[in-house]
Amino acid sequence: MAATTQTPKREAFGSRNVFILSAIGSAVGLGNIWRFPYVAYEGGGGAFLIPYLCALLTAGIPLLFLDYAIGHRYRGSAPLAFRRMHRAAEPLGWWQVLICVVIAVYYAVIVAWAGMYTWFSAQLTWGAGNEEDFFFTDFLRSADVAEVGLSGEFVPQVGIPLVVVWLLVIVIMALGVKRGIGAANMILMPLLTVMFAVLVVQSLFLPGAMQGLNAFFTPDWQALGDPAVWASAYGHIFFSLSVAFGIMVTYSSYLKRKTDLTGSGLVVGFANSGFEILAGIGVFAALGFMAQAQGVDVDGVASSGIGLAFVAFPTIVSQATGGSIIGVLFFGALVFAGITSLISILEVIVAALQDKLGWRRVRTTLMVTIPLAVISMALFSTTTALSVLDTTDAFVNAFGIMAVALVAVVVVAWLLHKLPALAEHLDRRSSFRVGRIWKLLVGVLAPLVLGYLLISELVSKITEPYGGYPDWFLGVFGWGMVIALVVLGLLLAALPWGAHSHAKDDPDYDEFLASEEYQPDPETAAVPTASAASERSEA
Repeated sequence: MAATTQTPKREAFGSRNVFILSAIGSAVGLGNIWRFPYVAYEGGGGAFLIPYLCALLTAGIPLLFLDYAIGHRYRGSAPLAFRRMHRAAEPLGWWQVLICVVIAVYYAVIVAWAGMYTWFSAQLTWGAGNEEDFFFTDFLRSADVAEVGLSGEFVPQVGIPLVVVWLLVIVIMALGVKRGIGAANMILMPLLTVMFAVLVVQSLFLPGAMQGLNAFFTPDWQALGDPAVWASAYGHIFFSLSVAFGIMVTYSSYLKRKTDLTGSGLVVGFANSGFEILAGIGVFAALGFMAQAQGVDVDGVASSGIGLAFVAFPTIVSQATGGSIIGVLFFGALVFAGITSLISILEVIVAALQDKLGWRRVRTTLMVTIPLAVISMALFSTTTALSVLDTTDAFVNAFGIMAVALVAVVVVAWLLHKLPALAEHLDRRSSFRVGRIWKLLVGVLAPLVLGYLLISELVSKITEPYGGYPDWFLGVFGWGMVIALVVLGLLLAALPWGAHSHAKDDPDYDEFLASEEYQPDPETAAVPTASAASERSEA
């Protein structure tokens, strides 16, 4: 009893609605705003919606359900949930945690850039016709890693707002799941929705907006015959929904036992896609204005990622009537979307260490966020930050998230045979039953799609050095980082769980196992209590 009283019950979201807003906040991130519109445009415009919806229904939502089922059934962070599934699966959870470590340190700086550009928009700081030079030369002071190596030169206009971002997210994380993460999403998500809706309406009234919308929605039916377009749709959906790297496993572990899991997943999936289409309308209406102002086709100004956000949109802001308002709304939306995604990424790490070490919330938050903030400052407030960010992002997405998703699906479906138990768990608690089709989509289609995408990325990166960066640089921040994630994941899983860890004695999980709703996995022996499970695995 002593251990039980020392271990508090697991934190929980205040309601299902708070969970849904938080899950949407995680899914709706920077990629929804600056990546989807261009991916859709390149993939056939209006015709791209067909492979996009197919990918959403056959891969995105089924994998979202899988994460929900794992987190909710096994009541833990990614490492603990996989450990409770099977002792040998724990490294998968730590692999996901470490991926979130990498993403968190560079994601914060993009939020900092967006924060500064919100301020710059009000004053048109970059000057007319100087947007590209301002971003790369004046603001980032970018240097070539091939010439200067890894720079230690501090860039104050990046470093100072980066500190502010980290202080803000530290406060949110320290307040906990209900008062911090849940409350932040309850405030930021409605604000984000309103701001972006206003931005879209304002963009639609710009001269040339219809030219941009025609380019965005006009279908190129021949694109549907290109396998690369379908692969692009599946790849985008996969990253867009925040599946397979611990976020949704962690968030769903904070849900009450009697929660409609699949109904919540459908709301999150379609809300995320709705926001992406809204972003596409707003972005391409603005790009249509930019194309008309410059006397070129939309193809001449369309771009994605950092180029769209920090070069193209400042150009639009400079040229449009009321452009400052457009800039404040656009970059403000990036800030809000970035913060809601960043806190979900950090929660994966915080929850994992809380479970492993049994520490209190504030202590764990500080032990996680302060070192990450220091690393983030050291790497991304310097003149070579953009090169490090570009390389790290490309490799951690392709060979981190995509690789762990493939391995996790194969392990859960084919090695541990857990899909029947997880399907039963979903069906007992949900308004929408998953049935045999879900098991086929997760166990067969998902591995095939993920395998194809992973092999394509591998061939691409091996055939030609990514971004033309030096071999030593790719070896450290590309291939070396990817290998280190796997090795460190195995090492963390090998460390024993502390005497006060949630694996040893977890009243929330014990209560769940003792409830009438719990059904033992048909393929494995039932584990009566969390403490007994730990003793058995340590034996």
